[in-house]
Amino acid sequence: MSRARNFPENGELVVCTVTNVKNFGAFVTLDEYDGKEGFIHVRDVATGWVKYIRDYIREGQKIVCKVLGVDSSKGHIDLSLKSVNDHQKREKIQQWKNENKAEKLIEIIAERMSISVDEAYDLFAKALLDEYETLYGAFETAVSYPDEFNEEFVGEWTGTFIEVAKENVTPPFVEIDCILEMTSSAQNGIDLIKKALSAGLKAAEGENVMITSVGSPRYRVVVNASEYKDAEDVMKKVTAKAMSEFTATGGTVSLKREGK
Repeated sequence: MSRARNFPENGELVVCTVTNVKNFGAFVTLDEYDGKEGFIHVRDVATGWVKYIRDYIREGQKIVCKVLGVDSSKGHIDLSLKSVNDHQKREKIQQWKNENKAEKLIEIIAERMSISVDEAYDLFAKALLDEYETLYGAFETAVSYPDEFNEEFVGEWTGTFIEVAKENVTPPFVEIDCILEMTSSAQNGIDLIKKALSAGLKAAEGENVMITSVGSPRYRVVVNASEYKDAEDVMKKVTAKAMSEFTATGGTVSLKREGK
């Protein structure tokens, strides 16, 4: 098939299926590389001494490994399970799932265009991979910025591509938040806080912003946007307006960031 991949690179994270576990290590197949076989030595299964290897790995398990070395002439791929942390595993598995979904969407596009899947890859998918590195990234761009996508790519396929993207892919977004601690000695302090927060929301100019109380005097500001820079810009507008409005009434306010 035109999507076939040769060998992974050293240091790359790969999704694997465990096929055979021995006392000295485990054999796996690499899901993203046409089922090529890799090997995890017992010393690379977990940190420290491994008494029973099956306490850490078992047949049929889906795992994420780091590539330690590749000998393409012999077809040997050495892998490490212990070198991948939980965050890397979650991200890689999600990326793998997204790419599998994208490949299914290419099949849908090919069917609607009455061409084969291989023809679809030759017509546009290979070019998208060169540009975005992942097919799912191309679908996210198409659904988030269809006009720009149409300007960058020309062909009868773009209309169907964007149509399928809108039907099946949720636009990507980032979420950031902060805590505003707001105190006032005025009798109508609560009303002043509400007024300042309302002014902050208005400064968002329709962007996706939510402010909730997390227990007086703390208020969480959450901003969602398609890109991190945009989210930061909106956060600055909202918090700056709320803080200036509140301090103008004699209130005291501090800002603390809390990553998601």
